[in-house]
Amino acid sequence: MASPRGDLEELAIEVGPHRYDALAAGPQDGAVVLLLHGWPEFASCWTEELYALADAGYRAVAVDQRGYSPGARPSEISDYTVEHLVDDALAFADALGASRFHLVAHDWGGLVAWALACAHPERLKSLSVLATPHPRALGGAAKADPGQYHRLDYVRFFRRPDHAAEAALLADDAARLRRAYDGRVPDHLVESNIRRLSRPGALTPTLNWYRAVDDDLTTPGDRITVPTLYIWGSEDGALGREAAHATEDFIDAPYRFVPLEGASHWLPEEVPDQVIPPILEHLATHTR
Repeated sequence: MASPRGDLEELAIEVGPHRYDALAAGPQDGAVVLLLHGWPEFASCWTEELYALADAGYRAVAVDQRGYSPGARPSEISDYTVEHLVDDALAFADALGASRFHLVAHDWGGLVAWALACAHPERLKSLSVLATPHPRALGGAAKADPGQYHRLDYVRFFRRPDHAAEAALLADDAARLRRAYDGRVPDHLVESNIRRLSRPGALTPTLNWYRAVDDDLTTPGDRITVPTLYIWGSEDGALGREAAHATEDFIDAPYRFVPLEGASHWLPEEVPDQVIPPILEHLATHTR
């Protein structure tokens, strides 16, 4: 789905001592949709979704989150706990004038979104998560299923304190980092991501998200009382079927699960034509 439309708006959002870069589209008076990216991605992963949401009348904003924006790279691992990331997301919405908003998230952004929906359901009109199962579903699957446990071996590697991950990912012109996208993400986005993450000091803050949790990506999450859409790709190399199907066990609200057979982990960039329609339908259904 290539868009012939013009450039997205570039915003700067100030939160405390930090300055976050963001991309936006849509009318200023539209209902706010906040989009949270994962690793190793930036707000640009949501390009097609931003255009589609704008066309539907929403004010859509995707932010380069903590560690990804050059102006928001605190040095301590403890600065990257999920609690800080949730507070950031709420502050983004506050800066956009949204007391309540729709939240759309992928990968690590999904773990932030689950935690936010659990702790602050009153702030959300709806929740849409791509790829990432509910954290308790993921934790249960990692304990019960050796396959899911070993799917998270990359997390254990990223968490090593010797910065071996940075060296390995960036060696040979970032060959290993490129392989992470599995040929599923458009080349121009891959090259942009690689260029940005290869700059001095850029990769470590993004990996600190992993270093601030445990080996199994245990993050806050309990019962969800917000209308929820969950989209998962059957070829996701990191997040398996058991956790995906168990997610519904933790939702106490209207819930829709959309499995996409043949799609991988990189849903926003890989199959925007398949994720945009259910997202738009979900948002339209839950407008209050």
